Amino acid sequence: MGKKTRGAIAAGHPKTAEAGQIIFELGGNAFDATLAAMLASFVVESTLTAAGGGGFLLAHTKEKENILFDFFSQTPLQKKLLDQIDFYPINVNFGGAIQEFHIGLGSIAVPGNVLGLFQIHQKLGTLPFSVIAEPAINYAENGFIMTDFNEFSYRLLEPILLAYPESRKIYAPHGSLLKQGEISYNKDLAQSLRELSKNGLESFYQGDMAGQMLQDLARGGYLTHADLKAYRVIERKPLKISYRNYELLTNPPPSSGGILIAFALKLLEQIDLTSVQFGSTEHLKILIRVMELTNQARNQKYNSNLYNNNIVELFLSTEFLQDYHQELSGVNKWGSTTHISAIDADGNAASVTTSNGEGSSYVIPGTGIMLNNMLGEADLNPLGFHQWSCNQRISSMMSPTLILQDGQPKFVLGSGGANRIRTAILQVISNLLDFQFSLDVAVNHSRIHWENHVLNIEPSSEQEFDLNHLHLASSAKIALWEAHNMFFGGVHAVGITKTGKMTGAGDFRRKGVALIDNFCE
Repeated sequence: MGKKTRGAIAAGHPKTAEAGQIIFELGGNAFDATLAAMLASFVVESTLTAAGGGGFLLAHTKEKENILFDFFSQTPLQKKLLDQIDFYPINVNFGGAIQEFHIGLGSIAVPGNVLGLFQIHQKLGTLPFSVIAEPAINYAENGFIMTDFNEFSYRLLEPILLAYPESRKIYAPHGSLLKQGEISYNKDLAQSLRELSKNGLESFYQGDMAGQMLQDLARGGYLTHADLKAYRVIERKPLKISYRNYELLTNPPPSSGGILIAFALKLLEQIDLTSVQFGSTEHLKILIRVMELTNQARNQKYNSNLYNNNIVELFLSTEFLQDYHQELSGVNKWGSTTHISAIDADGNAASVTTSNGEGSSYVIPGTGIMLNNMLGEADLNPLGFHQWSCNQRISSMMSPTLILQDGQPKFVLGSGGANRIRTAILQVISNLLDFQFSLDVAVNHSRIHWENHVLNIEPSSEQEFDLNHLHLASSAKIALWEAHNMFFGGVHAVGITKTGKMTGAGDFRRKGVALIDNFCE
Protein backbone atom coordinates (compact mmCIF):
# COMPACT_ATOMS: atom_id res chain seq x y z
CA MET A 1 0.00 0.00 0.00
CA GLY A 2 1.42 3.32 -1.10
CA LYS A 3 1.01 6.88 0.03
CA LYS A 4 -2.36 8.47 0.45
CA THR A 5 -4.33 9.13 -2.75
CA ARG A 6 -6.02 12.45 -3.38
CA GLY A 7 -9.59 11.68 -4.33
CA ALA A 8 -13.25 12.58 -4.08
CA ILE A 9 -16.23 10.31 -3.56
CA ALA A 10 -19.97 10.95 -3.35
CA ALA A 11 -22.51 8.38 -2.21
CA GLY A 12 -25.89 7.84 -0.61
CA HIS A 13 -24.80 7.19 2.99
CA PRO A 14 -22.02 8.62 5.22
CA LYS A 15 -20.52 5.18 5.79
CA THR A 16 -20.59 4.33 2.08
CA ALA A 17 -18.55 7.45 1.33
CA GLU A 18 -16.33 6.87 4.39
CA ALA A 19 -15.38 3.41 3.12
CA GLY A 20 -14.09 4.95 -0.11
CA GLN A 21 -12.23 7.66 1.77
CA ILE A 22 -10.50 5.03 3.95
CA ILE A 23 -9.25 3.29 0.82
CA PHE A 24 -7.96 6.58 -0.64
CA GLU A 25 -6.03 7.10 2.60
CA LEU A 26 -4.50 3.63 2.18
CA GLY A 27 -3.27 4.55 -1.31
CA GLY A 28 -6.00 2.90 -3.38
CA ASN A 29 -7.20 4.36 -6.66
CA ALA A 30 -10.72 5.51 -7.58
CA PHE A 31 -11.74 1.97 -8.51
CA ASP A 32 -10.52 0.51 -5.20
CA ALA A 33 -12.43 3.26 -3.36
CA THR A 34 -15.58 2.68 -5.40
CA LEU A 35 -15.55 -1.09 -4.82
CA ALA A 36 -15.05 -0.56 -1.07
CA ALA A 37 -17.97 1.87 -1.08
CA MET A 38 -20.08 -0.64 -3.03
CA LEU A 39 -19.41 -3.32 -0.44
CA ALA A 40 -20.21 -0.86 2.36
CA SER A 41 -23.48 0.07 0.66
CA PHE A 42 -24.54 -3.59 0.89
CA VAL A 43 -24.39 -3.12 4.67
CA VAL A 44 -25.64 0.42 5.26
CA GLU A 45 -27.97 0.84 2.24
CA SER A 46 -29.30 -2.71 2.16
CA THR A 47 -32.87 -1.68 1.29
CA LEU A 48 -31.50 -0.22 -1.97
CA THR A 49 -28.67 -2.55 -2.94
CA ALA A 50 -27.12 -5.86 -1.91
CA ALA A 51 -24.69 -8.57 -2.90
CA GLY A 52 -27.76 -10.36 -4.29
CA GLY A 53 -28.52 -7.58 -6.80
CA GLY A 54 -26.88 -6.16 -9.91
CA GLY A 55 -25.62 -2.97 -11.49
CA PHE A 56 -23.29 -1.12 -13.84
CA LEU A 57 -19.92 0.57 -13.42
CA LEU A 58 -18.59 3.08 -15.95
CA ALA A 59 -14.82 3.43 -15.76
CA HIS A 60 -12.39 5.96 -17.21
CA THR A 61 -8.78 4.96 -16.54
CA LYS A 62 -5.75 7.23 -16.33
CA GLU A 63 -4.68 5.61 -19.62
CA LYS A 64 -7.91 7.09 -21.11
CA GLU A 65 -9.63 3.72 -21.56
CA ASN A 66 -13.43 3.79 -21.16
CA ILE A 67 -15.27 0.61 -20.10
CA LEU A 68 -18.86 -0.05 -19.10
CA PHE A 69 -19.04 -3.10 -16.84
CA ASP A 70 -22.53 -4.62 -17.06
CA PHE A 71 -23.18 -6.89 -14.08
CA PHE A 72 -26.92 -6.37 -13.99
CA SER A 73 -29.33 -9.24 -13.43
CA GLN A 74 -29.96 -11.90 -16.07
CA THR A 75 -33.20 -13.75 -16.73
CA PRO A 76 -33.10 -17.50 -15.96
CA LEU A 77 -32.15 -20.09 -18.59
CA GLN A 78 -35.51 -21.85 -18.31
CA LYS A 79 -39.06 -21.17 -17.20
CA LYS A 80 -41.30 -23.28 -14.98
CA LEU A 81 -45.02 -23.73 -14.68
CA LEU A 82 -46.50 -20.81 -12.78
CA ASP A 83 -48.15 -23.07 -10.21
CA GLN A 84 -44.62 -24.09 -9.19
CA ILE A 85 -43.50 -20.50 -8.65
CA ASP A 86 -43.47 -18.58 -5.34
CA PHE A 87 -44.42 -15.10 -6.61
CA TYR A 88 -46.89 -12.81 -4.91
CA PRO A 89 -47.81 -9.13 -4.49
CA ILE A 90 -47.38 -7.06 -1.34
CA ASN A 91 -48.62 -3.54 -0.68
CA VAL A 92 -46.31 -0.75 0.47
CA ASN A 93 -47.92 2.25 2.13
CA PHE A 94 -46.36 5.58 1.21
CA GLY A 95 -48.67 7.54 3.47
CA GLY A 96 -50.64 9.10 0.62
CA ALA A 97 -50.61 6.18 -1.80
CA ILE A 98 -50.36 2.40 -1.85
CA GLN A 99 -47.90 0.79 -4.29
CA GLU A 100 -47.87 -2.90 -5.17
CA PHE A 101 -44.61 -4.84 -5.47
CA HIS A 102 -44.06 -8.51 -6.32
CA ILE A 103 -41.67 -10.61 -4.28
CA GLY A 104 -40.97 -14.24 -3.40
CA LEU A 105 -38.54 -16.88 -4.67
CA GLY A 106 -39.95 -16.58 -8.20
CA SER A 107 -39.04 -12.88 -8.35
CA ILE A 108 -35.28 -13.58 -8.15
CA ALA A 109 -33.14 -13.07 -11.26
CA VAL A 110 -29.49 -14.13 -11.56
CA PRO A 111 -27.48 -11.80 -9.25
CA GLY A 112 -24.42 -10.06 -10.69
CA ASN A 113 -22.99 -7.71 -8.04
CA VAL A 114 -20.48 -10.20 -6.61
CA LEU A 115 -19.03 -11.22 -9.98
CA GLY A 116 -18.95 -7.56 -11.00
CA LEU A 117 -16.95 -6.63 -7.91
CA PHE A 118 -14.35 -9.32 -8.52
CA GLN A 119 -13.96 -8.72 -12.26
CA ILE A 120 -13.57 -4.96 -11.86
CA HIS A 121 -11.11 -5.47 -8.99
CA GLN A 122 -9.06 -7.90 -11.04
CA LYS A 123 -8.91 -5.52 -14.00
CA LEU A 124 -8.59 -2.09 -12.38
CA GLY A 125 -7.92 -2.48 -8.65
CA THR A 126 -4.54 -2.02 -6.97
CA LEU A 127 -5.12 -3.04 -3.34
CA PRO A 128 -5.87 -6.60 -2.15
CA PHE A 129 -9.57 -7.47 -2.10
CA SER A 130 -9.32 -8.23 1.62
CA VAL A 131 -8.28 -4.62 2.26
CA ILE A 132 -11.09 -3.26 0.10
CA ALA A 133 -13.65 -5.37 1.97
CA GLU A 134 -12.46 -4.41 5.46
CA PRO A 135 -14.60 -1.26 5.95
CA ALA A 136 -17.79 -3.13 4.99
CA ILE A 137 -16.86 -6.04 7.26
CA ASN A 138 -16.31 -3.57 10.11
CA TYR A 139 -19.73 -1.91 9.60
CA ALA A 140 -21.48 -5.29 9.44
CA GLU A 141 -19.65 -6.83 12.41
CA ASN A 142 -19.50 -3.85 14.77
CA GLY A 143 -22.65 -2.10 13.59
CA PHE A 144 -23.54 1.31 12.22
CA ILE A 145 -25.88 3.94 13.63
CA MET A 146 -29.22 4.07 11.86
CA THR A 147 -29.93 7.35 10.05
CA ASP A 148 -33.38 8.85 9.58
CA PHE A 149 -33.25 7.69 5.95
CA ASN A 150 -32.43 4.13 7.08
CA GLU A 151 -35.45 4.21 9.38
CA PHE A 152 -37.66 5.61 6.60
CA SER A 153 -36.53 2.85 4.22
CA TYR A 154 -37.10 0.10 6.76
CA ARG A 155 -40.55 1.37 7.65
CA LEU A 156 -41.52 1.73 3.99
CA LEU A 157 -40.51 -1.82 3.06
CA GLU A 158 -41.73 -3.42 6.30
CA PRO A 159 -43.80 -6.20 4.62
CA ILE A 160 -40.69 -7.34 2.72
CA LEU A 161 -38.20 -7.01 5.57
CA LEU A 162 -40.35 -8.94 8.06
CA ALA A 163 -41.42 -11.76 5.73
CA TYR A 164 -38.78 -14.33 6.80
CA PRO A 165 -36.97 -15.10 10.10
CA GLU A 166 -33.61 -14.51 8.37
CA SER A 167 -34.60 -10.99 7.29
CA ARG A 168 -36.17 -10.21 10.67
CA LYS A 169 -32.83 -11.09 12.26
CA ILE A 170 -31.28 -8.18 10.33
CA TYR A 171 -34.02 -5.57 10.33
CA ALA A 172 -36.00 -6.32 13.50
CA PRO A 173 -33.63 -8.19 15.82
CA HIS A 174 -35.64 -7.25 18.93
CA GLY A 175 -39.09 -7.84 17.43
CA SER A 176 -39.73 -4.44 15.85
CA LEU A 177 -37.96 -2.57 13.03
CA LEU A 178 -34.80 -0.72 14.01
CA LYS A 179 -35.12 3.07 14.34
CA GLN A 180 -32.91 6.11 13.88
CA GLY A 181 -30.11 6.22 16.46
CA GLU A 182 -30.14 2.46 17.11
CA ILE A 183 -27.25 0.26 16.01
CA SER A 184 -27.75 -2.15 13.12
CA TYR A 185 -25.62 -5.28 12.90
CA ASN A 186 -25.32 -7.96 10.21
CA LYS A 187 -22.73 -10.37 11.57
CA ASP A 188 -23.71 -13.05 9.05
CA LEU A 189 -22.89 -10.65 6.20
CA ALA A 190 -19.57 -9.82 7.86
CA GLN A 191 -18.70 -13.52 7.80
CA SER A 192 -19.87 -13.85 4.18
CA LEU A 193 -17.61 -10.97 3.15
CA ARG A 194 -14.69 -12.57 5.00
CA GLU A 195 -15.35 -15.79 3.10
CA LEU A 196 -15.48 -13.94 -0.22
CA SER A 197 -12.18 -12.21 0.64
CA LYS A 198 -10.54 -15.52 1.48
CA ASN A 199 -11.99 -17.89 -1.11
CA GLY A 200 -13.05 -15.61 -3.95
CA LEU A 201 -16.31 -15.41 -5.86
CA GLU A 202 -16.63 -19.22 -6.09
CA SER A 203 -18.00 -19.21 -2.55
CA PHE A 204 -21.03 -17.25 -3.77
CA TYR A 205 -21.62 -18.87 -7.17
CA GLN A 206 -20.40 -22.44 -6.48
CA GLY A 207 -19.76 -22.99 -2.76
CA ASP A 208 -21.93 -23.41 0.33
CA MET A 209 -23.79 -20.12 -0.25
CA ALA A 210 -24.79 -21.23 -3.72
CA GLY A 211 -25.76 -24.68 -2.48
CA GLN A 212 -28.09 -23.31 0.21
CA MET A 213 -29.56 -20.75 -2.20
CA LEU A 214 -30.32 -23.30 -4.92
CA GLN A 215 -31.75 -25.80 -2.46
CA ASP A 216 -34.25 -23.17 -1.28
CA LEU A 217 -35.04 -21.82 -4.75
CA ALA A 218 -35.89 -25.30 -5.98
CA ARG A 219 -39.11 -24.90 -3.96
CA GLY A 220 -40.52 -21.92 -5.85
CA GLY A 221 -37.81 -20.09 -7.75
CA TYR A 222 -36.44 -20.26 -11.26
CA LEU A 223 -32.68 -20.25 -10.65
CA THR A 224 -30.53 -23.35 -10.98
CA HIS A 225 -26.82 -24.17 -10.81
CA ALA A 226 -26.68 -23.71 -14.60
CA ASP A 227 -27.90 -20.12 -14.23
CA LEU A 228 -25.15 -19.23 -11.76
CA LYS A 229 -22.49 -21.03 -13.81
CA ALA A 230 -23.50 -19.34 -17.07
CA TYR A 231 -23.61 -15.78 -15.71
CA ARG A 232 -20.97 -13.40 -17.06
CA VAL A 233 -20.03 -9.76 -16.56
CA ILE A 234 -20.22 -8.03 -19.94
CA GLU A 235 -17.66 -5.36 -20.75
CA ARG A 236 -19.30 -2.92 -23.15
CA LYS A 237 -18.16 0.11 -25.09
CA PRO A 238 -19.91 3.09 -23.45
CA LEU A 239 -22.46 5.07 -25.42
CA LYS A 240 -20.67 8.28 -26.45
CA ILE A 241 -22.18 11.57 -27.62
CA SER A 242 -21.01 15.17 -27.75
CA TYR A 243 -22.92 17.95 -26.00
CA ARG A 244 -21.92 21.63 -25.95
CA ASN A 245 -18.29 20.69 -26.79
CA TYR A 246 -18.12 18.15 -23.97
CA GLU A 247 -17.90 14.38 -24.44
CA LEU A 248 -20.53 12.39 -22.58
CA LEU A 249 -20.19 8.67 -21.81
CA THR A 250 -23.05 6.63 -20.43
CA ASN A 251 -24.67 3.19 -20.27
CA PRO A 252 -25.39 1.72 -23.74
CA PRO A 253 -28.27 -0.59 -24.77
CA PRO A 254 -29.73 -2.99 -23.85
CA SER A 255 -29.92 -0.72 -20.80
CA SER A 256 -32.39 2.05 -21.65
CA GLY A 257 -31.58 5.03 -19.43
CA GLY A 258 -28.36 6.14 -21.14
CA ILE A 259 -29.66 6.27 -24.69
CA LEU A 260 -32.81 8.14 -23.58
CA ILE A 261 -30.63 10.73 -21.80
CA ALA A 262 -28.53 11.00 -24.97
CA PHE A 263 -31.65 11.50 -27.10
CA ALA A 264 -32.94 14.23 -24.77
CA LEU A 265 -29.59 16.03 -24.77
CA LYS A 266 -29.45 15.92 -28.57
CA LEU A 267 -32.84 17.65 -28.62
CA LEU A 268 -31.78 20.18 -26.00
CA GLU A 269 -28.56 20.94 -27.87
CA GLN A 270 -30.56 22.50 -30.71
CA ILE A 271 -31.76 25.27 -28.41
CA ASP A 272 -29.67 28.28 -27.46
CA LEU A 273 -30.14 28.39 -23.69
CA THR A 274 -27.79 31.34 -23.15
CA SER A 275 -30.70 33.75 -23.45
CA VAL A 276 -33.08 31.61 -21.38
CA GLN A 277 -33.43 32.46 -17.69
CA PHE A 278 -33.02 29.43 -15.47
CA GLY A 279 -36.29 28.48 -13.79
CA SER A 280 -38.38 30.70 -16.02
CA THR A 281 -41.62 29.59 -17.66
CA GLU A 282 -39.74 29.35 -20.96
CA HIS A 283 -37.07 27.10 -19.42
CA LEU A 284 -39.69 24.86 -17.85
CA LYS A 285 -41.59 24.56 -21.13
CA ILE A 286 -38.41 23.48 -22.94
CA LEU A 287 -37.63 20.78 -20.35
CA ILE A 288 -41.19 19.47 -20.37
CA ARG A 289 -41.25 19.27 -24.16
CA VAL A 290 -37.88 17.49 -24.28
CA MET A 291 -39.10 14.90 -21.73
CA GLU A 292 -42.39 14.49 -23.56
CA LEU A 293 -40.76 14.00 -26.98
CA THR A 294 -38.23 11.56 -25.55
CA ASN A 295 -41.09 9.44 -24.19
CA GLN A 296 -42.81 9.58 -27.59
CA ALA A 297 -39.66 8.53 -29.40
CA ARG A 298 -39.13 5.71 -26.93
CA ASN A 299 -42.57 4.30 -27.68
CA GLN A 300 -42.26 4.84 -31.42
CA LYS A 301 -38.81 3.50 -32.20
CA TYR A 302 -36.92 2.27 -29.12
CA ASN A 303 -38.91 -0.31 -27.13
CA SER A 304 -39.62 -2.57 -30.09
CA ASN A 305 -35.98 -2.43 -31.29
CA LEU A 306 -34.29 -2.63 -27.88
CA TYR A 307 -32.16 -5.71 -28.61
CA ASN A 308 -31.30 -4.83 -32.24
CA ASN A 309 -27.58 -4.45 -32.86
CA ASN A 310 -28.04 -1.12 -34.65
CA ILE A 311 -30.39 0.48 -32.11
CA VAL A 312 -27.95 3.32 -31.26
CA GLU A 313 -27.48 4.33 -34.91
CA LEU A 314 -31.23 4.04 -35.53
CA PHE A 315 -32.44 5.95 -32.47
CA LEU A 316 -29.81 8.70 -32.48
CA SER A 317 -29.70 9.17 -36.25
CA THR A 318 -29.98 12.70 -37.63
CA GLU A 319 -32.99 11.63 -39.68
CA PHE A 320 -34.94 10.30 -36.70
CA LEU A 321 -34.00 13.23 -34.46
CA GLN A 322 -34.98 15.76 -37.13
CA ASP A 323 -38.72 15.18 -36.72
CA TYR A 324 -38.46 15.78 -33.00
CA HIS A 325 -36.25 18.85 -33.45
CA GLN A 326 -39.02 20.41 -35.52
CA GLU A 327 -41.65 19.60 -32.88
CA LEU A 328 -39.45 21.01 -30.14
CA SER A 329 -39.07 24.29 -31.98
CA GLY A 330 -42.59 25.09 -32.30
CA VAL A 331 -47.15 9.93 -7.87
CA ASN A 332 -44.89 9.00 -4.97
CA LYS A 333 -42.75 6.01 -5.88
CA TRP A 334 -39.84 4.16 -4.34
CA GLY A 335 -36.72 3.82 -6.48
CA SER A 336 -34.64 0.99 -5.07
CA THR A 337 -31.31 2.07 -6.50
CA THR A 338 -28.22 3.80 -5.19
CA HIS A 339 -25.23 5.48 -6.79
CA ILE A 340 -21.52 6.14 -6.10
CA SER A 341 -19.19 8.51 -7.98
CA ALA A 342 -15.42 8.69 -7.45
CA ILE A 343 -12.40 10.38 -9.00
CA ASP A 344 -8.71 10.52 -8.13
CA ALA A 345 -5.80 12.86 -8.84
CA ASP A 346 -4.28 10.44 -11.38
CA GLY A 347 -7.27 10.82 -13.71
CA ASN A 348 -9.19 7.65 -12.85
CA ALA A 349 -12.96 8.01 -12.55
CA ALA A 350 -15.73 5.56 -11.65
CA SER A 351 -19.50 5.88 -11.76
CA VAL A 352 -21.48 2.94 -10.39
CA THR A 353 -25.20 2.37 -9.92
CA THR A 354 -26.48 -0.79 -8.21
CA SER A 355 -29.82 -2.14 -7.06
CA ASN A 356 -31.52 -5.03 -5.33
CA GLY A 357 -34.99 -3.97 -6.44
CA GLU A 358 -37.06 -3.87 -3.28
CA GLY A 359 -35.56 -7.24 -2.35
CA SER A 360 -37.31 -10.59 -2.78
CA SER A 361 -37.59 -10.93 1.04
CA TYR A 362 -35.51 -14.15 0.81
CA VAL A 363 -32.20 -14.03 2.69
CA ILE A 364 -29.80 -16.91 2.08
CA PRO A 365 -29.72 -18.54 5.55
CA GLY A 366 -26.58 -17.78 7.52
CA THR A 367 -25.23 -15.26 4.99
CA GLY A 368 -27.04 -11.97 5.70
CA ILE A 369 -27.58 -11.56 1.93
CA MET A 370 -31.05 -10.80 0.57
CA LEU A 371 -31.59 -11.66 -3.09
CA ASN A 372 -33.19 -9.32 -5.63
CA ASN A 373 -36.76 -9.21 -6.97
CA MET A 374 -35.90 -8.04 -10.51
CA LEU A 375 -38.41 -10.46 -12.07
CA GLY A 376 -41.08 -8.79 -9.92
CA GLU A 377 -40.20 -5.20 -10.84
CA ALA A 378 -42.97 -3.77 -13.05
CA ASP A 379 -40.60 -1.19 -14.61
CA LEU A 380 -38.22 -3.97 -15.69
CA ASN A 381 -40.97 -6.22 -17.09
CA PRO A 382 -42.90 -3.96 -19.50
CA LEU A 383 -44.47 -6.93 -21.30
CA GLY A 384 -45.88 -8.29 -18.04
CA PHE A 385 -44.60 -10.62 -15.34
CA HIS A 386 -43.26 -14.03 -16.45
CA GLN A 387 -43.22 -12.82 -20.08
CA TRP A 388 -39.42 -12.35 -20.13
CA SER A 389 -37.20 -14.08 -22.67
CA CYS A 390 -34.85 -16.68 -21.19
CA ASN A 391 -31.15 -15.97 -20.68
CA GLN A 392 -31.31 -12.28 -21.49
CA ARG A 393 -29.80 -9.26 -19.75
CA ILE A 394 -32.62 -7.29 -18.14
CA SER A 395 -32.92 -3.71 -19.42
CA SER A 396 -32.55 -0.96 -16.82
CA MET A 397 -32.82 2.82 -16.41
CA MET A 398 -29.50 2.88 -14.50
CA SER A 399 -27.23 5.38 -16.22
CA PRO A 400 -23.78 5.84 -14.67
CA THR A 401 -22.37 8.80 -16.59
CA LEU A 402 -19.04 10.54 -17.21
CA ILE A 403 -18.52 13.97 -18.77
CA LEU A 404 -15.07 14.50 -20.31
CA GLN A 405 -13.38 17.73 -21.35
CA ASP A 406 -10.33 17.40 -23.60
CA GLY A 407 -10.24 13.69 -22.79
CA GLN A 408 -10.10 14.22 -19.01
CA PRO A 409 -12.89 13.49 -16.50
CA LYS A 410 -14.76 16.71 -15.70
CA PHE A 411 -17.85 15.34 -13.93
CA VAL A 412 -18.85 11.88 -12.68
CA LEU A 413 -22.51 11.34 -11.88
CA GLY A 414 -25.45 8.98 -11.75
CA SER A 415 -28.68 8.51 -9.85
CA GLY A 416 -31.11 6.18 -8.22
CA GLY A 417 -34.83 6.57 -8.77
CA ALA A 418 -36.31 4.13 -11.31
CA ASN A 419 -37.93 6.05 -14.20
CA ARG A 420 -36.78 9.37 -12.76
CA ILE A 421 -33.11 8.46 -13.16
CA ARG A 422 -32.88 9.79 -16.70
CA THR A 423 -34.73 13.06 -16.08
CA ALA A 424 -32.68 13.73 -12.93
CA ILE A 425 -29.38 13.19 -14.76
CA LEU A 426 -30.58 15.20 -17.76
CA GLN A 427 -31.35 18.22 -15.58
CA VAL A 428 -28.10 18.03 -13.60
CA ILE A 429 -26.08 17.83 -16.85
CA SER A 430 -27.93 20.85 -18.26
CA ASN A 431 -27.46 22.74 -14.98
CA LEU A 432 -23.71 22.10 -15.18
CA LEU A 433 -23.05 22.65 -18.87
CA ASP A 434 -25.78 25.07 -19.97
CA PHE A 435 -26.04 27.24 -16.87
CA GLN A 436 -22.55 26.72 -15.40
CA PHE A 437 -23.85 25.98 -11.90
CA SER A 438 -21.50 24.67 -9.23
CA LEU A 439 -21.75 20.93 -8.69
CA ASP A 440 -23.63 21.29 -5.40
CA VAL A 441 -26.18 23.72 -6.84
CA ALA A 442 -26.59 21.64 -10.01
CA VAL A 443 -27.30 18.48 -8.00
CA ASN A 444 -29.51 19.96 -5.30
CA HIS A 445 -31.57 22.40 -7.32
CA SER A 446 -35.30 21.75 -7.73
CA ARG A 447 -36.31 19.33 -10.48
CA ILE A 448 -39.30 18.40 -12.57
CA HIS A 449 -40.41 15.07 -14.00
CA TRP A 450 -42.83 14.56 -16.89
CA GLU A 451 -44.41 11.14 -17.40
CA ASN A 452 -47.81 9.80 -18.46
CA HIS A 453 -49.28 13.32 -18.83
CA VAL A 454 -48.35 14.26 -15.27
CA LEU A 455 -45.90 17.08 -14.58
CA ASN A 456 -44.27 16.74 -11.14
CA ILE A 457 -42.61 19.94 -9.86
CA GLU A 458 -40.44 20.42 -6.79
CA PRO A 459 -40.72 23.74 -4.92
CA SER A 460 -38.20 26.36 -6.04
CA SER A 461 -37.17 29.88 -5.09
CA GLU A 462 -37.25 30.65 -8.83
CA GLN A 463 -40.84 29.46 -9.12
CA GLU A 464 -42.01 32.74 -10.60
CA PHE A 465 -43.44 31.12 -13.72
CA ASP A 466 -47.15 31.14 -14.32
CA LEU A 467 -48.36 27.54 -14.54
CA ASN A 468 -51.29 28.72 -16.63
CA HIS A 469 -48.85 29.72 -19.37
CA LEU A 470 -47.22 26.32 -19.72
CA HIS A 471 -49.79 25.35 -22.39
CA LEU A 472 -49.87 21.73 -21.31
CA ALA A 473 -52.21 19.35 -23.06
CA SER A 474 -55.72 19.41 -21.66
CA SER A 475 -55.33 15.88 -20.31
CA ALA A 476 -52.16 16.78 -18.40
CA LYS A 477 -52.06 17.18 -14.64
CA ILE A 478 -49.69 19.28 -12.55
CA ALA A 479 -48.44 17.90 -9.24
CA LEU A 480 -46.82 20.61 -7.13
CA TRP A 481 -44.75 19.01 -4.39
CA GLU A 482 -44.57 20.73 -1.01
CA ALA A 483 -40.97 19.67 -0.41
CA HIS A 484 -38.01 18.15 -2.21
CA ASN A 485 -38.40 14.38 -2.38
CA MET A 486 -36.47 11.21 -3.23
CA PHE A 487 -39.11 10.65 -5.95
CA PHE A 488 -36.97 12.99 -8.09
CA GLY A 489 -33.89 10.76 -7.88
CA GLY A 490 -30.65 10.82 -5.94
CA VAL A 491 -27.74 12.21 -7.98
CA HIS A 492 -24.37 11.79 -6.25
CA ALA A 493 -21.56 13.42 -8.22
CA VAL A 494 -17.89 14.42 -8.15
CA GLY A 495 -15.94 16.67 -10.50
CA ILE A 496 -13.05 19.00 -11.21
CA THR A 497 -13.47 22.76 -10.82
CA LYS A 498 -12.08 25.37 -13.23
CA THR A 499 -9.13 25.82 -10.86
CA GLY A 500 -8.34 22.10 -10.98
CA LYS A 501 -9.61 21.19 -7.53
CA MET A 502 -11.79 18.17 -6.87
CA THR A 503 -15.35 18.78 -5.76
CA GLY A 504 -18.36 16.65 -4.90
CA ALA A 505 -22.04 16.75 -4.03
CA GLY A 506 -24.41 14.26 -2.45
CA ASP A 507 -28.10 14.61 -3.25
CA PHE A 508 -29.81 15.85 -0.09
CA ARG A 509 -33.07 14.18 -1.22
CA ARG A 510 -31.45 10.87 -0.25
CA LYS A 511 -29.09 12.15 2.45
CA GLY A 512 -26.15 11.91 0.06
CA VAL A 513 -22.61 12.67 1.20
CA ALA A 514 -19.46 13.83 -0.62
CA LEU A 515 -15.94 13.55 0.81
CA ILE A 516 -13.07 15.36 -0.89
CA ASP A 517 -9.32 15.42 -0.28
CA ASN A 518 -7.44 17.97 -2.40
CA PHE A 519 -4.23 17.99 -0.40
CA CYS A 520 -1.50 15.47 0.29
CA GLU A 521 -0.18 15.14 3.81
